[in-house]
Amino acid sequence: MSPQATESGTSLNRGLITVSIMLATIMQAVDTTIANVALPHMQGSMSATSEQIAWVLTSYIVAAAIMTPMTGFLSARIGRKRLFIASVTGFTITSLLCGVAGSLDQIVLFRLLQGIFGAGLVPLSQSVLLDTFPKEKHGSAMAIWGVGVMVGPILGPTLGGYLTEYYNWRWVFLINLPVGVLALAGILMFVPETEKMKRRFDLFGFTLLSLAIGSLQLLLDRGQSLDWFSSTEIIIETMVAAICFYMFIVHMMTAKEPFLEPGLFRDRNLVIGLVFIFIVGVVLLATLALLPPFLQNLMGFPVITTGEVLAPRGIGSMIAMLLVGRLVNRIDVRLLVGFGLTLTAISLFEMAQFNLNISPMALVHTGIVQGLGLGFVFVPLSTITFSTLDQRYRTEGTAMFSLMRNIGSSIGISVMVAWAARNTQTNHAVLGEQLTPFREPVQKLMEGQGVGMSSDQALAMLNGELTRQSAAIGYLNDFQAMAWMTLAAIPLILLFRGASRKPDGKDSGDSQKATPQEA
Repeated sequence: MSPQATESGTSLNRGLITVSIMLATIMQAVDTTIANVALPHMQGSMSATSEQIAWVLTSYIVAAAIMTPMTGFLSARIGRKRLFIASVTGFTITSLLCGVAGSLDQIVLFRLLQGIFGAGLVPLSQSVLLDTFPKEKHGSAMAIWGVGVMVGPILGPTLGGYLTEYYNWRWVFLINLPVGVLALAGILMFVPETEKMKRRFDLFGFTLLSLAIGSLQLLLDRGQSLDWFSSTEIIIETMVAAICFYMFIVHMMTAKEPFLEPGLFRDRNLVIGLVFIFIVGVVLLATLALLPPFLQNLMGFPVITTGEVLAPRGIGSMIAMLLVGRLVNRIDVRLLVGFGLTLTAISLFEMAQFNLNISPMALVHTGIVQGLGLGFVFVPLSTITFSTLDQRYRTEGTAMFSLMRNIGSSIGISVMVAWAARNTQTNHAVLGEQLTPFREPVQKLMEGQGVGMSSDQALAMLNGELTRQSAAIGYLNDFQAMAWMTLAAIPLILLFRGASRKPDGKDSGDSQKATPQEA
């Protein structure tokens, strides 16, 4: 067979592998946010309270967070392809069960199972792509992978809002079925298997890490509704998380065969990359969590319009990833990360200047700029993080990469939502001191509404507008805080070791069967 035919066959095989695993990645990434907009409809259908229906999201988040670190161990024990097949099959079946659930208990249980099966999809897809493509093409591979991981959560609310508005909330789960079936067929036919490795399961270490992550996710998810540390539950969850994290680290450093090998964290690029992806998680998901209530509750946008305004953010990310995939082997990736962080910070500073009369085009503009910035960060960051990591740690490293992004998202959403709520109360008190019947703007407002200053209607209307403006300032303070945090992260780029751009024969990805170390 000629070299040209061999290369053509290899490229075709890589293309089919990429399509197959990206279907699974996009399915899981979209599912992280698609159900959010459907919660009110689900609440009415299930006759549930707001706190009860919130468990539809909480159960998924906690289960996925706990099971993500298991990806490396399970991949080594049963083989990466077998784990991928089991994950896609389980995720697709549980999506169907969520779509046909008849009670709140059923849907919470099925969402928990969906989180368990979906936890490994993103790290497995990243690991497969890194092993499939040669090292000099890792930038292009991460650009393809990043489209699914970054654009999925952005487009999730738009797709979820459309399906809920024009069809039924059950379709936010049922839409996974055709995607899951196609992904499964592709993985079965094209993805090569890795050799199984004998590795003892560290039950004690896994239990400590699971308790720590589960408690952290619970306190972050429920803290705002329970008023944080005035709640006994939150105090207990904080103590459990802190103690278990400490015990896990001590155990990992002293055990003979720990759940996570310490050698994983001796790679400087991986450690710095985990810090950066944590920050990306905070900025991306916290922004997406703040904008819908800002647009719907304060500016009066309907769900569909909110989705349409947010969608260009995903387009910006997609454009950036396609561009950076070509630049990553020509320009120092650290410069690309710095450029992306700068664009992200600029967009957040622009968002901090919003008001309640901002035009939809201004919202679209800042969304595109932020999407471009995050796209320029994500691809080179994914490339340089794993550029110096030993192949035998690859699946475990990608699992930690996904875990830190998810934890960053959870912490970012919880902290920013709580801070916005506290700032709203403070702003209400400060601004309220300035509202008197003798101030001309107050008099004009009342005259414009045709009501007297002494009427209850006037006071209620005035208080409503005061609350609205106070909340808006609270959101803008959040955007400004995230902008400064993004800028503060830029100097950390200097800690990265530069990635070699020379082809690496051992990492060529042409082999159809990985070695045990590649598991």
